[in-house]
Amino acid sequence: MKISLRGPLAVALTALLLAGCSFQPGIIERQPDVDPERLLEQAEQQTPEQAAASRLEAADILARRGDRTQALEVAKQVDDSRLERQARVRWALLLSELGEAEGDPWAVIQAGQLLDEIELPREASLTVRERLGRALAEVDEPLAAARALIRVQAETEREDLNDPIWAQLSRLDRRELGTLRDDGDDLTEGWVALTELVRSTGSDIQRLFARLDDWRERYRGHPAARRLPAEITALGELRGQRVDHIAVLLPESGPLAGIAEATRQGIRTHHLAGVDGGAQLSFIDSSSGNMEALYREAAALGAQVVIGPLDKDVVSRLEQGDRVPMPTLALNYGRGERNRAKGLFQYGLSAEDEARQAAQRAFSDGHRLASLLVPDNGWGRRVGEAFWNTWRDLGGEVANAVRYNPGAPATESAKRAATNPKPDMLFLLALPDYARQVPPNLDYAYSGDLPIYATSHLYEGRRQPRLDADLNDVMFADIPWQIPDAAVGGVEALPFLASYRELRDESNSAMFRLMAMGVDAYELALRMPQLRAIGGTELFGATGTLSAEDDGRIQRRLPWARFVDGVPQPVLSPGVFGDDRTP
Repeated sequence: MKISLRGPLAVALTALLLAGCSFQPGIIERQPDVDPERLLEQAEQQTPEQAAASRLEAADILARRGDRTQALEVAKQVDDSRLERQARVRWALLLSELGEAEGDPWAVIQAGQLLDEIELPREASLTVRERLGRALAEVDEPLAAARALIRVQAETEREDLNDPIWAQLSRLDRRELGTLRDDGDDLTEGWVALTELVRSTGSDIQRLFARLDDWRERYRGHPAARRLPAEITALGELRGQRVDHIAVLLPESGPLAGIAEATRQGIRTHHLAGVDGGAQLSFIDSSSGNMEALYREAAALGAQVVIGPLDKDVVSRLEQGDRVPMPTLALNYGRGERNRAKGLFQYGLSAEDEARQAAQRAFSDGHRLASLLVPDNGWGRRVGEAFWNTWRDLGGEVANAVRYNPGAPATESAKRAATNPKPDMLFLLALPDYARQVPPNLDYAYSGDLPIYATSHLYEGRRQPRLDADLNDVMFADIPWQIPDAAVGGVEALPFLASYRELRDESNSAMFRLMAMGVDAYELALRMPQLRAIGGTELFGATGTLSAEDDGRIQRRLPWARFVDGVPQPVLSPGVFGDDRTP
């Protein structure tokens, strides 16, 4: 795997390629009693070759003294291309060890570049590559991480790598699994086949284990055939706990009736598609909001699992109790900091969650000074605070936080957000009509090169190249069903394709995301035994990659898209796979 060095997050890596590849013998022998500060002072006056050796020696001494944070910073500044071959190996081992220990995955990735530049001794190569794989997993690059870890396993047959490999494979979409299969070796093919087997059986655990015997026979010598990943083994304990009857609590009247109907349509359509043989559905009108009575009715009908309620106030009351009467997937998030009720899971299309992911993405892309442009209403305040809090927790700073009037032109608000001081990125929360005004106004304010990160709300969900051309280069997160080309490489690779086609053909685009939510709600309900028993269970769904936090709140990991010629296109990860357009 060759990792290119484009994008702001790769600034620390570019020194590896900017310098030439001339080699000099080691200048300084290891002397534990040498003062590292003196070595660093000397490095400022030395030739590049001598300076690289001095800094490496200083980093090594600092690490052995226990000053690991300073050692890491010094090691990151070493221009390893100026070191002789043996010293380069020593540098890669030291930097990757320090980066792993100090929680700096990008330092490990920096060290890992050496794997593609020179041939390391076997043990050193295996050590650095394993650390590289784990670091790539930390920066949300599951395909590259899986490749690195599988390569280590190919040379060692280590079964203890099964779980970290499986954790990355579980995050790959269908397109990425196909790319991995193209690597061509038997070990990789076995892993891909196992991943596809588990996904194809969905929530039918009995069928999964019946088919696992065939997989083991075909891949008899595979490390996972000798010892299944722990997550799959844990599923075996759930055989016989199949969900056969689900009660759906949604209002048929009141202010949430329209949202409920779209969600109900998604559930019903996906159920009729016959997924996993289906479960019996009982739809109950929850307009009364009396959860005790609704639970009694669901139990009387024989339901094992409940989907609903939808009302945020009701969910907030439920999450304050010790437990719920039966396993429940609420279709909203409560207002509490944590969900305290045992058996209660919460899932929804949270704009706050998208804002947090925008902050994480922008920070990973190397930005540090953000401006916010959000509507001056309750929605804007909640979502803006979610971005602000995550951004500050990550270590970013805020230049401007502008609340705009959605009914007024974007001219002044965009200008205020982009100037005095000028940020290095803009977080935008806006509906399509307002969002389309922002980039042209930034151009007018001489800030047209300002990277913009937005939530899904700026995209209407259908191709409109002429209208959306004003959004060119804006990045946004959205559900896979809305951006199939950007998310998975095309419609054919989408999860739950039959349900997608039927709902896309019939639906109002404004309600399509809610229908997709209904599809995933049904899938999550079928998997309720897994969600309750196995931490980290993930569903590659219509609304993103879904996983449950330890308090039962479902988190969505969304794909990113960028407008190019008015059409959403894939965004590659800066500093790892090299998208030249990435800010």
